[in-house]
Amino acid sequence: MCVKVKSSKIKYLKEPDDGASYTEKMDKIYSRWTKAYDKFIVVFPLWRKWLKSVLLYIEGQRLLEVSFGTGYLLTQYPRNIELFGIDYNKDMVKWADAKLKKIGREAKIIQGNVENLPYGDEAFDTVVNTMAFSGYPNGKKALSEMIRVLKPGGRLLLLDYDFPSNRNIFGYWMVAFMEKCGDIIKDINTLINDSGCSYVKKIIGGSGSVQLFIITKKI
Repeated sequence: MCVKVKSSKIKYLKEPDDGASYTEKMDKIYSRWTKAYDKFIVVFPLWRKWLKSVLLYIEGQRLLEVSFGTGYLLTQYPRNIELFGIDYNKDMVKWADAKLKKIGREAKIIQGNVENLPYGDEAFDTVVNTMAFSGYPNGKKALSEMIRVLKPGGRLLLLDYDFPSNRNIFGYWMVAFMEKCGDIIKDINTLINDSGCSYVKKIIGGSGSVQLFIITKKI
């Protein structure tokens, strides 16, 4: 039997008016927990499985990962892909760079902000964004930038938390916990629809709360 929460409890938090302050606050948290997060990925295989779910849907030869964290996925992409990455946190960039050098994987990774990506229009076949979208203060702007740098027909693979469609209590609790940690859970379905892109949603785990949005830019 599926225990459901009332539909009235499914509420998305208001995004902060001062996005810069929120970003700086989260940036300090990420710096403090960089090493612990990297170890968490090692000891928590389910998390690695969730992240790797995007690998099945990569298209083309030029890939950008936005907010790559300590670089786990950067080490998992096929070697024949021209790989780029950007993350706001300088400690994450250093950590990921060391990891890539250790395995001899070439990638152009830099520090930067998702709301102002330093790439030209239609530059990539695939853009990947995992477990980071709920940490952005302006979801519409972040999504718009990731779509902007996609080639027509290109894919944005967005993996993050959202309320489970069947409102089961376990998935709801997972989302509520992430909100307590400071994340801003967003109505991703509505944001994508407003962007004009098409998408397919796949349930990855977390009792329906971990969801992969395979977003295709219009040709």
